[in-house]
Amino acid sequence: MKYYILTLFPEMIEDALNTSILGRAKNAGAISFEAVNIRDYTLDKHKKVDDYPYGGGAGMVMQAQPIYDAYKAICEKAGHKVHCIYLTPQGQLFKQQNAKELALKEDICLLCGHYEGIDERVLEEIVDEYYSIGDYVLTGGELPSLVMIDAISRMVPGVLTNSESGEDESLENNLLEYPQYSRPETWNERKVPPILLSGDHAKVDAWRKEQSILRTKERRPDLYAKYLESNVDK
Repeated sequence: MKYYILTLFPEMIEDALNTSILGRAKNAGAISFEAVNIRDYTLDKHKKVDDYPYGGGAGMVMQAQPIYDAYKAICEKAGHKVHCIYLTPQGQLFKQQNAKELALKEDICLLCGHYEGIDERVLEEIVDEYYSIGDYVLTGGELPSLVMIDAISRMVPGVLTNSESGEDESLENNLLEYPQYSRPETWNERKVPPILLSGDHAKVDAWRKEQSILRTKERRPDLYAKYLESNVDK
């Protein structure tokens, strides 16, 4: 899996993706990324990439030309049209199922907007999908792109050391993950549930499933309703 991130702040992307699990996965060759500086493709001698919006209004709008040329350079390097995603509050809400589907792609381009947005004409020209990570506004698309890269990469073979970690966790089958415990057995007078010390794996699995259901019902009734709907005939 290769990620291309179209951004005005490549250092922000590089610092994040070179650390922790993603950094290890990159060094192992499971994923790769390239932060492409949009300013490198502007024709303006002052490296300007934005201008006033037609029709008036506050703020500035990112221009079409540098974004389009940067994207064309990515496609030429890849040898084909790269699937392009624009991070915007106007996009569909990014979910775990989307991460699974996107993990199957050979490469992805993530377009990070700034200011009051991007000239609509270049979006119509290059963007395949629009995604949002939540109903709030951020200063730019870099943080949402990092969220998506992290979620997608967990589904890519070779990124996680434990093959089960990407499957048996929160949001699988519309359930939140069960409570987790580690040593010591007693902490602040709170004990680990005895069932987890029993050594009976079948009972442990059943307890964890029950806890997942109860936790989802309590904390995410919207997911719980989906879980009930999807398991009504099972």
